[in-house]
Amino acid sequence: MAKLVINETNTLGKIEPELYGHFSEHLGRCIYEGLYVGENSEIPNVNGMRTDVVEALKEIEVPVLRWPGGCFADEYHWKDGIGDKAKRKKMVNTHWGGVTEDNSFGTHEFMELCRQLGCKTYINGNVGSGTVQEMSEWVEYMTFSGKSPMADLRRENGSEEPWTVDFFGVGNENWGCGGNMTPEYYGNEYRRYQTYVRQYDDNKKILKIACGPNVDDYQWTDGILNTLFRYRPSGQPLLLDLLSLHYYTIPGPDWHHKGSATQFSEEEWYNTLKKALYMDELITRHGAIMDQYDPEKKIGLSVDEWGTWFDVEPGTNPGFLYQQNTVRDALVAGISLNIFNKHCDRVKLACIAQMVNVLQSVILTDGEQMVKTPTWHVFRMFRHHQGAQLLESAVTGVSETGTEEYMVPEITESVSCKDGIITITVNNLSMENSKDLEISFAELKNPEVIEANILTGDDVHACNTFEDPNHVEAKAFEGCCVKDGKIVMDLPAASVVEIRVK
Repeated sequence: MAKLVINETNTLGKIEPELYGHFSEHLGRCIYEGLYVGENSEIPNVNGMRTDVVEALKEIEVPVLRWPGGCFADEYHWKDGIGDKAKRKKMVNTHWGGVTEDNSFGTHEFMELCRQLGCKTYINGNVGSGTVQEMSEWVEYMTFSGKSPMADLRRENGSEEPWTVDFFGVGNENWGCGGNMTPEYYGNEYRRYQTYVRQYDDNKKILKIACGPNVDDYQWTDGILNTLFRYRPSGQPLLLDLLSLHYYTIPGPDWHHKGSATQFSEEEWYNTLKKALYMDELITRHGAIMDQYDPEKKIGLSVDEWGTWFDVEPGTNPGFLYQQNTVRDALVAGISLNIFNKHCDRVKLACIAQMVNVLQSVILTDGEQMVKTPTWHVFRMFRHHQGAQLLESAVTGVSETGTEEYMVPEITESVSCKDGIITITVNNLSMENSKDLEISFAELKNPEVIEANILTGDDVHACNTFEDPNHVEAKAFEGCCVKDGKIVMDLPAASVVEIRVK
C-alpha cells in the first residue's frame, strides 16, 4: 500500500494563481476560429470573442493569458493590429503555415478577451525584428493615461482609459526564432529594451520577463544572469522580475517524428510520462543557477511554454500544430501542475501551450462545435490550488512502473490549503494497475471529504471528439472513504484524482 503523509501544520509557500496560466499565439486556429470569430460571425460571440469558448475558459478560472507569441511575437508589429480593421496591414505568417494574417485581432481585441475572462495580461514584445522605440511606444499606448501621441492614438481607436499590463516579455526564444542570439548579446539587448518598458502613472507595476533557457541550456541561464548582474550598481533595482523556461514533452526520437497524439504503445506512454517528469530536474537545476545570483528568490521562474507536442492530426496543415488530446495528455498535465506546485518557491508563472486548437489545448473547435479536452478537466480540478499555501507532503510505499527503458514512479502528488480546505491532487502513472493509497495527516484526526473527483478513461487512448464530446471527463470519485481517521482508496490506473478535505 502507498501512503501519503500530509503535514498540514507546515506551509512551504504560496502557489501563485499564475502557475495555471495559458498561452495564445497567432498560430493555426488558436486565435482565429478558436478564440475570435469576429463581430459579424453567426457563431455566438461578444465583441468577436466566442461565447462558448469564453464561458468554458471561465470555468477553469484562467489567471493569466500570454499573447501574441511565441515565435510570432518577434515578427509582430503592434501598430499593424490597431485602428480600422478594414485598413489594417496584412502579412504572411512565416512561422506558422504561411497563411495570411489580417491583424483583425490586435491589442484592443486581446485586452477585450482578457476582460471577458477576468484574467491578467501577459504581453510579449518584439526584440527579434522590432526596435526599442516600437516597444516603448506600445507600452505607452497601453498604459499611459496622460496626454501623449500614443495615448491619444489609443483614444482615437476607442479606448479612453489605459489598460493594465501585468507581465511584459522582452522578446521570446531569442536563442532561436527570436534572433539566434548568444546569451551575452541578448542579455545586453534586454538591458537596453527593458529600460523603455516604462512605469506610467499609478499603473500597477509591469513585471518584466527575460528570455530564459530552452530546456537544459544551463549555459544560457548562467550567461543571461551573469550579464544582467555583472554591471549592477549597488542598490540598483533588479532589471527583471521573471526568467522564462520553455520545455515540451515530445516522446518521438526527433522533431520530425514526434509520435501520434492518439495511437501510442505502452512504451510510448511511459516515455511520454518520463519526459514530463523531466520538468522537475529542469526547474531544480536552473533554479540552482538562479540561486547563485538571487539567493533570496526575488526573481521568479516563468515556465511560459509547456505541454505535449505530437505529430499533427492526419490531413491538417503541418504548420497549424493541431493535435488531439487523450488520457495521456491529462496525466502530463497532472504531473506538470503538481511539479509547479512543489516548486512554488521559485516558479511564479506557467503557461500551457496552447489554449485552443494548438498542441496540448484545453479546447478544440470545429465551426460552431466545441470540445473540452481531458486537459481542460484537469485544469478544472486543479483550480483550487490557485492562491493556496503548499503543504508539506510525501509519498512512501511506492515503486516504479513502466517498461525496461522507461520507468516512472507509480504516484505523484501535491497538497495545498486555502480557506481551511485542503486540496490533494494525485496521479496514478501506471497504464494498467490500480494502487491502494492511504492518506494521513499530522494533526487532523477526523478528516471530512467534502469533494472528490477523478479523470480516467475506459482506454488510455480515449479522447473527446465532436461526435462524442463527453467521452472523457472528470466525475465524482466514489472510491475513497475515511477509515480510522485516514482516507483510503483504490487509485485506478491512468487516473488524475482531486480530493478536498476539511
